[in-house]
Amino acid sequence: MQANGGTSERTSKVNQELRKEKKEKEKLQKELDRKEKALAEAAALLVLGKKANAIWGTDNEED
Repeated sequence: MQANGGTSERTSKVNQELRKEKKEKEKLQKELDRKEKALAEAAALLVLGKKANAIWGTDNEED
């Protein structure tokens, strides 16, 4: 029988799980950052497209 009642095993498992959760969090944060950048780029392109159409018009106006 162990004097500490298996506390070190539980601590080790908790630490291992904590490391796993931190890696998952980092992975999700990177994915979120990537998606935020893509969304910002898409929004910028949309705004620029609308401004270009306002300045130069569209091909559809020639009808």
